[in-house]
Amino acid sequence: MAQIFHRSTNVLARVTIFGAVFFIAGIGWAVSAFVRSPYMTGVGVPVEQPVPFSHKHHVGDDGLDCRYCHTSVEQLWTEAPILEPVRESFRTGKPLQWVRIHRLADFVYFDHSIHVRKGIGCSTCHGRVDQMPLTWRENTLFMEWCLECHRNPERFVRPREQVFSMDWEPPKDQLALGAKLVKEYKIQSMTSCSTCHR
Repeated sequence: MAQIFHRSTNVLARVTIFGAVFFIAGIGWAVSAFVRSPYMTGVGVPVEQPVPFSHKHHVGDDGLDCRYCHTSVEQLWTEAPILEPVRESFRTGKPLQWVRIHRLADFVYFDHSIHVRKGIGCSTCHGRVDQMPLTWRENTLFMEWCLECHRNPERFVRPREQVFSMDWEPPKDQLALGAKLVKEYKIQSMTSCSTCHR
């Protein structure tokens, strides 16, 4: 029987299949990069709130500690016009509809207190809120991001007295300091699924 297709058709078929594999892999990579991009994760994107509260002013300029507001609800600067939505909320009993910056999935368990006790600073996860006129998401909080710290806590742990310090910078010998603190604070490399998924 005579050959129907020219011999070069075999080469063309192989090149086409080879190219299709790379094309599909490229699409997969592009989708993966898009899902992890700031557009999708919201990392670094300021979020508009009902009251334009400036962490930069309060923490960076005035030097307030994070705990000042986040452990008690005391109003400062109570007569400012900008805070009228807060006063209106108090008068009417209708809560302000704040926009959450960090939203973990319902199946994720997170305990701030254990991280603070083990020497993980606020700015490690939340970024330099003292430099944010409007607050934005500093990190994705994807599981792979959390696991980076859980697998290698010595890279991120700091002295407990520096946990609330916004301008603390890791020293050049962070790995040595971190290894010492991991031992001192009895930090375990917790990577079991049940640590965070309950």
